[in-house]
Amino acid sequence: MTQIERELKAMYQAQDAINRRTFLQGAGLGMAAIASLIGKQGFASPLPNGLPTGKRKRIGGLKEMPNFAPKANRVIYLLQSGAPSHLDLYDYKPHLSERRGEELPSSIRNGQRLTGMTAGQAKFPVAPTIFKFNQYGETGTHLTELMPHIGGIVDELAFIYSMNTDAINHDPAVTFFQTGSQLAGRPSIGSWLAYGLGTECDNLPSYVVLTSKGTGRPDDQPLYDRLWGAGFLPTQHQGVKFRNTGDPVLYLTDPEGMDRATRREMLDDLSGMNKIRHAVVGDPEINTRISQYELAFRMQASVPDLLDISKEPSGILEMYGPDVHRPGSFAYNCLLARRLAERGVRFTQLFHMGWDHHDSLPRAIRGQCMDTDQPSAALIKDLKQRGMLDDTLVVWGGEFGRTVYSQGEMSPMSYGRDHHPRCFTIWMAGGGIKPGVRYGKTDDYGYNITENPVSVHDLHATMLKLLGIDHTRLTYRYQGRDFRLTDVFGEIVPDLLK
Repeated sequence: MTQIERELKAMYQAQDAINRRTFLQGAGLGMAAIASLIGKQGFASPLPNGLPTGKRKRIGGLKEMPNFAPKANRVIYLLQSGAPSHLDLYDYKPHLSERRGEELPSSIRNGQRLTGMTAGQAKFPVAPTIFKFNQYGETGTHLTELMPHIGGIVDELAFIYSMNTDAINHDPAVTFFQTGSQLAGRPSIGSWLAYGLGTECDNLPSYVVLTSKGTGRPDDQPLYDRLWGAGFLPTQHQGVKFRNTGDPVLYLTDPEGMDRATRREMLDDLSGMNKIRHAVVGDPEINTRISQYELAFRMQASVPDLLDISKEPSGILEMYGPDVHRPGSFAYNCLLARRLAERGVRFTQLFHMGWDHHDSLPRAIRGQCMDTDQPSAALIKDLKQRGMLDDTLVVWGGEFGRTVYSQGEMSPMSYGRDHHPRCFTIWMAGGGIKPGVRYGKTDDYGYNITENPVSVHDLHATMLKLLGIDHTRLTYRYQGRDFRLTDVFGEIVPDLLK
Protein backbone atom coordinates (compact mmCIF):
# COMPACT_ATOMS: atom_id res chain seq x y z
CA MET A 1 0.00 0.00 0.00
CA THR A 2 1.39 3.39 -1.00
CA GLN A 3 1.64 6.38 1.30
CA ILE A 4 -1.27 8.03 -0.49
CA GLU A 5 -3.42 4.94 -0.05
CA ARG A 6 -2.57 4.74 3.65
CA GLU A 7 -3.51 8.39 4.10
CA LEU A 8 -6.79 7.92 2.24
CA LYS A 9 -7.68 4.89 4.33
CA ALA A 10 -6.97 6.80 7.51
CA MET A 11 -9.11 9.68 6.26
CA TYR A 12 -12.06 7.36 5.63
CA GLN A 13 -11.77 5.77 9.03
CA ALA A 14 -11.51 9.11 10.85
CA GLN A 15 -14.16 10.98 8.88
CA ASP A 16 -16.70 8.29 8.05
CA ALA A 17 -19.54 10.78 8.35
CA ILE A 18 -18.36 12.70 5.29
CA ASN A 19 -20.79 12.23 2.42
CA ARG A 20 -18.83 10.24 -0.17
CA ARG A 21 -21.17 11.07 -3.01
CA THR A 22 -20.87 14.80 -2.37
CA PHE A 23 -17.09 14.42 -2.26
CA LEU A 24 -17.00 12.75 -5.66
CA GLN A 25 -19.34 15.26 -7.24
CA GLY A 26 -17.24 18.06 -5.86
CA ALA A 27 -14.08 16.61 -7.35
CA GLY A 28 -14.85 18.43 -10.58
CA LEU A 29 -13.83 15.49 -12.74
CA GLY A 30 -17.16 14.76 -14.40
CA MET A 31 -17.95 11.61 -12.43
CA ALA A 32 -21.64 12.47 -12.37
CA ALA A 33 -21.56 12.27 -16.14
CA ILE A 34 -20.19 8.74 -16.15
CA ALA A 35 -22.49 7.62 -13.35
CA SER A 36 -25.50 8.90 -15.32
CA LEU A 37 -24.31 7.16 -18.46
CA ILE A 38 -25.71 3.79 -17.48
CA GLY A 39 -27.59 4.27 -14.21
CA LYS A 40 -26.98 1.18 -12.11
CA GLN A 41 -25.89 -1.28 -14.78
CA GLY A 42 -22.68 -3.18 -14.26
CA PHE A 43 -20.58 -5.65 -16.19
CA ALA A 44 -18.40 -8.66 -15.61
CA SER A 45 -14.97 -9.48 -17.08
CA PRO A 46 -13.72 -8.17 -20.46
CA LEU A 47 -14.45 -9.86 -23.78
CA PRO A 48 -12.85 -9.03 -27.12
CA ASN A 49 -15.27 -7.47 -29.59
CA GLY A 50 -16.21 -8.85 -32.98
CA LEU A 51 -16.83 -12.50 -32.08
CA PRO A 52 -19.47 -13.99 -34.38
CA THR A 53 -22.93 -14.74 -33.03
CA GLY A 54 -22.99 -18.17 -31.41
CA LYS A 55 -19.22 -18.21 -30.78
CA ARG A 56 -19.04 -15.77 -27.92
CA LYS A 57 -17.86 -16.59 -24.45
CA ARG A 58 -20.30 -16.07 -21.62
CA ILE A 59 -19.36 -13.43 -19.06
CA GLY A 60 -20.66 -13.81 -15.53
CA GLY A 61 -23.92 -15.52 -14.62
CA LEU A 62 -24.50 -18.45 -12.29
CA LYS A 63 -22.13 -21.38 -12.67
CA GLU A 64 -24.97 -23.89 -12.77
CA MET A 65 -26.77 -21.99 -15.54
CA PRO A 66 -27.82 -22.97 -18.11
CA ASN A 67 -29.14 -26.22 -16.70
CA PHE A 68 -29.22 -27.90 -20.13
CA ALA A 69 -28.45 -27.09 -23.75
CA PRO A 70 -30.33 -23.91 -24.72
CA LYS A 71 -32.17 -23.38 -27.99
CA ALA A 72 -32.04 -19.58 -27.56
CA ASN A 73 -29.12 -17.43 -26.46
CA ARG A 74 -30.94 -14.10 -26.35
CA VAL A 75 -34.41 -12.56 -26.32
CA ILE A 76 -36.02 -9.64 -28.14
CA TYR A 77 -39.34 -8.85 -26.46
CA LEU A 78 -41.69 -6.53 -28.38
CA LEU A 79 -44.08 -5.51 -25.60
CA GLN A 80 -47.14 -3.69 -26.94
CA SER A 81 -48.05 -1.49 -23.99
CA GLY A 82 -51.73 -0.73 -23.54
CA ALA A 83 -53.11 -4.11 -24.67
CA PRO A 84 -53.85 -4.72 -28.37
CA SER A 85 -57.29 -6.01 -29.26
CA HIS A 86 -56.99 -9.70 -30.13
CA LEU A 87 -60.43 -9.55 -31.76
CA ASP A 88 -59.35 -6.90 -34.25
CA LEU A 89 -55.92 -8.39 -35.01
CA TYR A 90 -55.56 -12.14 -34.52
CA ASP A 91 -58.52 -14.05 -33.07
CA TYR A 92 -60.83 -14.60 -36.06
CA LYS A 93 -64.52 -14.71 -35.11
CA PRO A 94 -66.48 -14.40 -38.38
CA HIS A 95 -69.88 -15.21 -36.86
CA LEU A 96 -69.79 -12.17 -34.59
CA SER A 97 -70.90 -10.01 -37.49
CA GLU A 98 -74.31 -11.69 -37.20
CA ARG A 99 -74.55 -10.58 -33.55
CA ARG A 100 -73.59 -6.94 -33.96
CA GLY A 101 -75.26 -4.83 -31.31
CA GLU A 102 -76.75 -7.79 -29.45
CA GLU A 103 -76.40 -7.92 -25.69
CA LEU A 104 -73.51 -10.15 -24.61
CA PRO A 105 -75.14 -13.19 -22.98
CA SER A 106 -74.75 -13.32 -19.22
CA SER A 107 -73.73 -16.96 -19.60
CA ILE A 108 -70.68 -15.79 -21.54
CA ARG A 109 -69.76 -12.96 -19.20
CA ASN A 110 -70.39 -15.34 -16.29
CA GLY A 111 -69.88 -12.82 -13.52
CA GLN A 112 -66.53 -11.53 -14.74
CA ARG A 113 -65.29 -8.58 -12.75
CA LEU A 114 -65.32 -5.33 -14.70
CA THR A 115 -63.23 -2.21 -14.53
CA GLY A 116 -64.70 0.99 -13.21
CA MET A 117 -64.91 2.21 -16.80
CA THR A 118 -67.65 -0.21 -17.85
CA ALA A 119 -69.09 -1.51 -14.57
CA GLY A 120 -71.80 1.14 -14.73
CA GLN A 121 -72.89 0.42 -18.29
CA ALA A 122 -76.53 -0.57 -18.66
CA LYS A 123 -75.79 -2.57 -21.82
CA PHE A 124 -72.91 -4.62 -23.19
CA PRO A 125 -73.43 -4.67 -26.97
CA VAL A 126 -71.36 -7.08 -29.06
CA ALA A 127 -68.94 -5.15 -31.29
CA PRO A 128 -67.48 -7.30 -34.09
CA THR A 129 -64.35 -6.00 -35.73
CA ILE A 130 -64.96 -3.83 -38.78
CA PHE A 131 -61.72 -5.04 -40.33
CA LYS A 132 -61.44 -7.82 -42.86
CA PHE A 133 -59.44 -10.92 -41.99
CA ASN A 134 -57.36 -12.60 -44.71
CA GLN A 135 -55.66 -15.99 -44.79
CA TYR A 136 -51.88 -15.96 -45.07
CA GLY A 137 -49.11 -18.46 -45.62
CA GLU A 138 -49.18 -22.19 -46.12
CA THR A 139 -50.87 -22.51 -42.75
CA GLY A 140 -53.78 -20.38 -43.98
CA THR A 141 -53.69 -18.37 -40.76
CA HIS A 142 -56.39 -15.72 -40.44
CA LEU A 143 -55.00 -12.28 -39.72
CA THR A 144 -56.31 -8.73 -39.86
CA GLU A 145 -55.92 -6.82 -43.11
CA LEU A 146 -54.06 -4.20 -41.02
CA MET A 147 -51.00 -6.45 -40.76
CA PRO A 148 -50.06 -7.61 -44.27
CA HIS A 149 -46.33 -7.71 -43.47
CA ILE A 150 -46.90 -9.99 -40.49
CA GLY A 151 -49.04 -12.02 -42.88
CA GLY A 152 -45.98 -12.45 -45.07
CA ILE A 153 -44.05 -14.20 -42.26
CA VAL A 154 -46.99 -15.88 -40.56
CA ASP A 155 -45.57 -19.38 -41.10
CA GLU A 156 -42.54 -18.44 -38.97
CA LEU A 157 -44.73 -17.61 -35.99
CA ALA A 158 -46.35 -19.54 -33.16
CA PHE A 159 -49.61 -17.90 -32.10
CA ILE A 160 -50.96 -18.39 -28.59
CA TYR A 161 -54.67 -17.53 -28.64
CA SER A 162 -55.24 -18.63 -25.05
CA MET A 163 -53.03 -16.30 -23.02
CA ASN A 164 -54.63 -15.14 -19.80
CA THR A 165 -53.61 -13.08 -16.79
CA ASP A 166 -54.74 -12.36 -13.24
CA ALA A 167 -54.55 -8.58 -13.61
CA ILE A 168 -57.30 -6.36 -15.01
CA ASN A 169 -55.61 -2.94 -14.91
CA HIS A 170 -52.56 -1.77 -16.82
CA ASP A 171 -49.95 -1.17 -14.15
CA PRO A 172 -50.31 -4.48 -12.29
CA ALA A 173 -50.75 -6.31 -15.62
CA VAL A 174 -47.54 -4.98 -17.18
CA THR A 175 -45.74 -5.49 -13.87
CA PHE A 176 -46.98 -9.11 -13.85
CA PHE A 177 -45.58 -9.80 -17.32
CA GLN A 178 -42.31 -8.14 -16.40
CA THR A 179 -41.72 -9.64 -12.99
CA GLY A 180 -44.12 -12.54 -12.39
CA SER A 181 -45.90 -10.51 -9.71
CA GLN A 182 -48.55 -7.81 -9.81
CA LEU A 183 -46.82 -6.00 -6.96
CA ALA A 184 -43.89 -3.72 -7.75
CA GLY A 185 -40.44 -4.49 -6.42
CA ARG A 186 -39.59 -7.88 -7.93
CA PRO A 187 -36.79 -8.31 -10.50
CA SER A 188 -37.78 -7.99 -14.15
CA ILE A 189 -37.44 -10.94 -16.52
CA GLY A 190 -34.43 -9.34 -18.24
CA SER A 191 -32.73 -8.91 -14.88
CA TRP A 192 -33.36 -12.55 -14.01
CA LEU A 193 -31.69 -13.61 -17.27
CA ALA A 194 -28.72 -11.29 -16.74
CA TYR A 195 -28.33 -12.72 -13.23
CA GLY A 196 -28.64 -16.34 -14.34
CA LEU A 197 -26.85 -16.34 -17.70
CA GLY A 198 -24.55 -13.32 -17.65
CA THR A 199 -23.75 -11.57 -20.91
CA GLU A 200 -21.85 -12.11 -24.16
CA CYS A 201 -20.72 -8.51 -24.50
CA ASP A 202 -18.30 -6.46 -22.43
CA ASN A 203 -19.05 -3.00 -23.84
CA LEU A 204 -22.86 -2.93 -23.68
CA PRO A 205 -25.32 -3.78 -20.89
CA SER A 206 -26.74 -7.27 -20.81
CA TYR A 207 -30.28 -5.85 -20.63
CA VAL A 208 -31.31 -2.91 -22.82
CA VAL A 209 -34.71 -1.19 -22.97
CA LEU A 210 -36.03 0.87 -25.91
CA THR A 211 -39.31 2.78 -25.85
CA SER A 212 -41.50 4.35 -28.52
CA LYS A 213 -44.81 6.23 -28.64
CA GLY A 214 -47.55 4.99 -30.94
CA THR A 215 -49.37 7.22 -33.39
CA GLY A 216 -52.67 5.57 -32.45
CA ARG A 217 -52.72 7.13 -29.01
CA PRO A 218 -49.63 9.19 -28.17
CA ASP A 219 -50.91 10.03 -24.65
CA ASP A 220 -51.21 6.38 -23.67
CA GLN A 221 -50.43 4.64 -20.40
CA PRO A 222 -47.10 5.72 -18.87
CA LEU A 223 -44.08 3.48 -18.40
CA TYR A 224 -41.96 3.36 -15.26
CA ASP A 225 -38.28 2.59 -14.90
CA ARG A 226 -39.07 0.03 -12.21
CA LEU A 227 -40.55 -2.19 -14.97
CA TRP A 228 -36.99 -3.07 -15.98
CA GLY A 229 -35.50 -2.82 -12.50
CA ALA A 230 -33.43 -5.48 -10.74
CA GLY A 231 -35.59 -5.52 -7.62
CA PHE A 232 -33.70 -7.35 -4.89
CA LEU A 233 -31.09 -8.74 -7.32
CA PRO A 234 -27.69 -7.00 -7.45
CA THR A 235 -28.12 -3.67 -9.25
CA GLN A 236 -25.67 -4.62 -12.00
CA HIS A 237 -28.52 -6.68 -13.54
CA GLN A 238 -30.89 -3.74 -13.95
CA GLY A 239 -32.07 -2.83 -17.45
CA VAL A 240 -30.58 0.23 -19.12
CA LYS A 241 -33.03 2.43 -20.95
CA PHE A 242 -31.88 4.15 -24.12
CA ARG A 243 -33.81 7.40 -24.44
CA ASN A 244 -35.93 7.91 -27.54
CA THR A 245 -35.24 11.63 -27.88
CA GLY A 246 -31.92 13.44 -27.79
CA ASP A 247 -28.84 11.46 -26.85
CA PRO A 248 -29.93 7.85 -26.21
CA VAL A 249 -27.42 7.73 -23.35
CA LEU A 250 -26.80 10.82 -21.26
CA TYR A 251 -23.30 12.29 -21.12
CA LEU A 252 -22.10 10.02 -23.91
CA THR A 253 -19.27 12.40 -24.77
CA ASP A 254 -16.58 13.52 -22.38
CA PRO A 255 -16.78 17.06 -20.98
CA GLU A 256 -15.03 19.74 -22.99
CA GLY A 257 -11.30 19.62 -22.41
CA MET A 258 -11.35 16.02 -21.17
CA ASP A 259 -9.46 13.56 -23.39
CA ARG A 260 -9.60 9.77 -23.17
CA ALA A 261 -6.20 9.44 -21.52
CA THR A 262 -7.23 11.81 -18.74
CA ARG A 263 -10.52 9.99 -18.31
CA ARG A 264 -8.68 6.66 -18.07
CA GLU A 265 -6.27 8.03 -15.45
CA MET A 266 -9.17 9.47 -13.46
CA LEU A 267 -11.02 6.14 -13.47
CA ASP A 268 -7.91 4.29 -12.33
CA ASP A 269 -7.50 6.68 -9.40
CA LEU A 270 -11.18 6.45 -8.52
CA SER A 271 -11.04 2.66 -8.68
CA GLY A 272 -8.19 2.67 -6.19
CA MET A 273 -10.18 4.87 -3.81
CA ASN A 274 -13.24 2.67 -4.16
CA LYS A 275 -11.23 -0.46 -3.41
CA ILE A 276 -9.93 1.14 -0.23
CA ARG A 277 -13.45 2.08 0.77
CA HIS A 278 -14.64 -1.47 0.09
CA ALA A 279 -11.88 -2.84 2.31
CA VAL A 280 -13.14 -0.60 5.11
CA VAL A 281 -16.92 -1.10 4.91
CA GLY A 282 -17.28 -4.28 2.82
CA ASP A 283 -20.28 -2.99 0.84
CA PRO A 284 -20.59 -5.15 -2.34
CA GLU A 285 -22.27 -2.27 -4.15
CA ILE A 286 -18.93 -0.46 -4.18
CA ASN A 287 -17.52 -3.14 -6.47
CA THR A 288 -20.63 -2.77 -8.61
CA ARG A 289 -19.89 0.94 -8.94
CA ILE A 290 -16.34 0.19 -10.03
CA SER A 291 -17.74 -2.05 -12.74
CA GLN A 292 -20.25 0.61 -13.75
CA TYR A 293 -17.58 3.19 -14.37
CA GLU A 294 -15.60 0.75 -16.48
CA LEU A 295 -18.62 -0.23 -18.59
CA ALA A 296 -19.53 3.42 -18.99
CA PHE A 297 -16.05 4.14 -20.28
CA ARG A 298 -16.38 1.43 -22.93
CA MET A 299 -19.92 2.45 -23.83
CA GLN A 300 -18.61 5.86 -24.78
CA ALA A 301 -16.87 4.11 -27.67
CA SER A 302 -19.40 1.35 -28.45
CA VAL A 303 -22.72 3.23 -28.37
CA PRO A 304 -21.97 5.70 -31.20
CA ASP A 305 -21.11 2.76 -33.47
CA LEU A 306 -24.27 0.93 -32.40
CA LEU A 307 -26.46 3.91 -33.23
CA ASP A 308 -24.86 4.64 -36.59
CA ILE A 309 -27.19 2.91 -39.04
CA SER A 310 -25.80 4.77 -42.07
CA LYS A 311 -23.74 1.73 -43.08
CA GLU A 312 -26.76 -0.57 -43.16
CA PRO A 313 -27.54 -1.69 -46.73
CA SER A 314 -30.34 0.30 -48.34
CA GLY A 315 -32.35 -2.90 -48.79
CA ILE A 316 -32.32 -3.51 -45.03
CA LEU A 317 -33.42 0.03 -44.25
CA GLU A 318 -36.22 -0.21 -46.81
CA MET A 319 -37.34 -3.51 -45.29
CA TYR A 320 -37.93 -1.84 -41.90
CA GLY A 321 -39.91 0.98 -43.52
CA PRO A 322 -39.57 4.77 -43.74
CA ASP A 323 -39.79 5.30 -39.98
CA VAL A 324 -36.45 3.53 -39.52
CA HIS A 325 -34.72 6.85 -40.12
CA ARG A 326 -36.53 8.47 -37.18
CA PRO A 327 -34.76 7.79 -33.85
CA GLY A 328 -37.25 6.77 -31.21
CA SER A 329 -39.68 5.14 -33.62
CA PHE A 330 -40.65 1.49 -33.32
CA ALA A 331 -39.00 0.76 -36.68
CA TYR A 332 -35.72 2.36 -35.59
CA ASN A 333 -35.84 0.43 -32.31
CA CYS A 334 -36.46 -2.87 -34.12
CA LEU A 335 -33.33 -2.31 -36.19
CA LEU A 336 -31.39 -1.37 -33.03
CA ALA A 337 -32.67 -4.58 -31.41
CA ARG A 338 -31.11 -6.62 -34.21
CA ARG A 339 -27.85 -4.66 -33.89
CA LEU A 340 -27.85 -5.18 -30.12
CA ALA A 341 -28.47 -8.90 -30.58
CA GLU A 342 -25.51 -9.07 -32.99
CA ARG A 343 -23.31 -7.52 -30.33
CA GLY A 344 -24.25 -10.06 -27.69
CA VAL A 345 -26.85 -8.22 -25.62
CA ARG A 346 -28.76 -10.90 -23.72
CA PHE A 347 -32.19 -9.29 -23.40
CA THR A 348 -33.53 -6.41 -25.49
CA GLN A 349 -37.00 -5.15 -24.75
CA LEU A 350 -39.03 -2.74 -26.86
CA PHE A 351 -42.02 -1.05 -25.25
CA HIS A 352 -44.39 0.42 -27.85
CA MET A 353 -47.07 2.59 -26.29
CA GLY A 354 -50.48 3.51 -27.68
CA TRP A 355 -52.67 0.37 -27.59
CA ASP A 356 -55.15 1.45 -24.88
CA HIS A 357 -58.26 1.87 -27.05
CA HIS A 358 -61.29 2.49 -24.85
CA ASP A 359 -62.92 4.52 -27.62
CA SER A 360 -62.39 5.22 -31.32
CA LEU A 361 -60.58 1.91 -31.61
CA PRO A 362 -60.73 1.55 -35.41
CA ARG A 363 -58.99 4.87 -35.95
CA ALA A 364 -56.35 4.33 -33.27
CA ILE A 365 -55.53 0.72 -34.10
CA ARG A 366 -54.84 1.64 -37.73
CA GLY A 367 -52.06 3.92 -36.52
CA GLN A 368 -50.65 1.30 -34.18
CA CYS A 369 -50.53 -1.32 -36.92
CA MET A 370 -48.89 1.16 -39.27
CA ASP A 371 -46.22 1.67 -36.60
CA THR A 372 -45.55 -2.00 -35.88
CA ASP A 373 -46.55 -4.28 -38.75
CA GLN A 374 -43.67 -3.74 -41.17
CA PRO A 375 -40.88 -3.36 -38.58
CA SER A 376 -41.95 -6.47 -36.63
CA ALA A 377 -41.94 -8.55 -39.79
CA ALA A 378 -38.66 -7.00 -40.92
CA LEU A 379 -37.00 -7.96 -37.64
CA ILE A 380 -37.95 -11.61 -38.11
CA LYS A 381 -36.77 -11.62 -41.75
CA ASP A 382 -33.57 -9.78 -40.88
CA LEU A 383 -32.68 -12.19 -38.10
CA LYS A 384 -33.46 -15.17 -40.31
CA GLN A 385 -31.34 -14.07 -43.26
CA ARG A 386 -28.41 -13.51 -40.90
CA GLY A 387 -28.74 -16.97 -39.38
CA MET A 388 -29.71 -15.45 -36.01
CA LEU A 389 -33.37 -16.40 -35.73
CA ASP A 390 -32.55 -19.97 -34.68
CA ASP A 391 -31.01 -18.77 -31.41
CA THR A 392 -32.92 -15.50 -30.89
CA LEU A 393 -36.31 -15.76 -29.21
CA VAL A 394 -38.75 -13.04 -30.31
CA VAL A 395 -41.96 -12.36 -28.36
CA TRP A 396 -44.78 -9.96 -29.42
CA GLY A 397 -47.75 -9.13 -27.18
CA GLY A 398 -49.46 -6.88 -24.67
CA GLU A 399 -50.49 -7.17 -21.03
CA PHE A 400 -54.09 -8.38 -21.59
CA GLY A 401 -56.79 -8.39 -24.26
CA ARG A 402 -59.92 -6.38 -25.10
CA THR A 403 -63.61 -7.03 -24.51
CA VAL A 404 -65.92 -8.20 -27.29
CA TYR A 405 -68.53 -5.73 -26.07
CA SER A 406 -68.23 -2.03 -26.76
CA GLN A 407 -67.24 0.39 -24.06
CA GLY A 408 -69.40 3.48 -24.37
CA GLU A 409 -71.20 4.48 -27.54
CA MET A 410 -71.05 2.19 -30.54
CA SER A 411 -71.55 3.19 -34.16
CA PRO A 412 -71.26 1.25 -37.43
CA MET A 413 -67.66 2.38 -37.91
CA SER A 414 -66.46 3.07 -34.37
CA TYR A 415 -66.41 1.44 -30.94
CA GLY A 416 -64.18 1.02 -27.93
CA ARG A 417 -63.10 -1.98 -25.89
CA ASP A 418 -62.35 -2.32 -22.19
CA HIS A 419 -59.65 -4.45 -20.52
CA HIS A 420 -60.03 -8.21 -20.83
CA PRO A 421 -57.69 -10.51 -18.87
CA ARG A 422 -59.54 -13.79 -19.59
CA CYS A 423 -58.03 -14.39 -23.02
CA PHE A 424 -55.84 -12.68 -25.59
CA THR A 425 -53.26 -13.44 -28.27
CA ILE A 426 -49.48 -13.16 -28.43
CA TRP A 427 -46.98 -14.63 -30.87
CA MET A 428 -43.47 -16.00 -30.59
CA ALA A 429 -40.77 -16.87 -33.11
CA GLY A 430 -37.24 -18.28 -33.35
CA GLY A 431 -35.09 -19.56 -30.52
CA GLY A 432 -36.50 -23.10 -30.46
CA ILE A 433 -40.15 -22.15 -31.06
CA LYS A 434 -41.99 -24.45 -33.47
CA PRO A 435 -43.10 -22.35 -36.46
CA GLY A 436 -46.64 -22.50 -37.76
CA VAL A 437 -48.17 -23.44 -34.40
CA ARG A 438 -51.68 -22.23 -33.55
CA TYR A 439 -52.11 -22.95 -29.86
CA GLY A 440 -55.22 -22.60 -27.72
CA LYS A 441 -58.78 -21.62 -28.58
CA THR A 442 -61.43 -19.22 -27.35
CA ASP A 443 -65.22 -19.35 -27.54
CA ASP A 444 -67.32 -17.86 -30.35
CA TYR A 445 -67.19 -14.46 -28.65
CA GLY A 446 -63.43 -14.43 -28.07
CA TYR A 447 -64.30 -14.03 -24.40
CA ASN A 448 -63.38 -17.29 -22.65
CA ILE A 449 -60.71 -19.92 -23.25
CA THR A 450 -62.03 -23.28 -24.42
CA GLU A 451 -58.73 -25.09 -25.02
CA ASN A 452 -55.16 -25.04 -23.66
CA PRO A 453 -54.95 -21.96 -21.39
CA VAL A 454 -51.51 -20.38 -21.00
CA SER A 455 -50.79 -18.24 -17.95
CA VAL A 456 -48.11 -15.59 -17.54
CA HIS A 457 -46.14 -18.02 -15.38
CA ASP A 458 -46.43 -20.68 -18.08
CA LEU A 459 -45.07 -18.24 -20.65
CA HIS A 460 -42.12 -17.37 -18.42
CA ALA A 461 -41.39 -21.04 -17.69
CA THR A 462 -41.41 -21.80 -21.42
CA MET A 463 -39.15 -18.88 -22.25
CA LEU A 464 -36.65 -19.96 -19.61
CA LYS A 465 -36.78 -23.52 -20.92
CA LEU A 466 -35.76 -22.27 -24.37
CA LEU A 467 -32.83 -20.45 -22.77
CA GLY A 468 -31.67 -23.64 -21.10
CA ILE A 469 -33.01 -22.80 -17.65
CA ASP A 470 -35.15 -24.93 -15.36
CA HIS A 471 -37.45 -22.20 -14.02
CA THR A 472 -37.67 -23.94 -10.63
CA ARG A 473 -33.91 -23.63 -10.17
CA LEU A 474 -33.42 -19.96 -11.08
CA THR A 475 -33.83 -18.64 -7.53
CA TYR A 476 -32.54 -15.87 -5.29
CA ARG A 477 -32.74 -15.88 -1.51
CA TYR A 478 -34.11 -12.65 -0.12
CA GLN A 479 -35.47 -11.94 3.35
CA GLY A 480 -35.34 -15.62 4.24
CA ARG A 481 -37.20 -16.89 1.18
CA ASP A 482 -36.15 -18.30 -2.19
CA PHE A 483 -37.75 -16.18 -4.91
CA ARG A 484 -38.07 -17.03 -8.58
CA LEU A 485 -39.59 -15.42 -11.68
CA THR A 486 -42.40 -18.00 -11.82
CA ASP A 487 -43.01 -17.91 -8.04
CA VAL A 488 -44.45 -21.36 -7.16
CA PHE A 489 -46.29 -21.72 -10.48
CA GLY A 490 -45.52 -22.20 -14.16
CA GLU A 491 -45.79 -25.14 -16.54
CA ILE A 492 -43.77 -25.45 -19.75
CA VAL A 493 -45.91 -25.55 -22.92
CA PRO A 494 -44.25 -28.40 -24.87
CA ASP A 495 -46.43 -27.99 -27.98
CA LEU A 496 -44.69 -24.66 -28.67
CA LEU A 497 -41.21 -26.19 -28.73
CA LYS A 498 -39.32 -27.80 -31.59
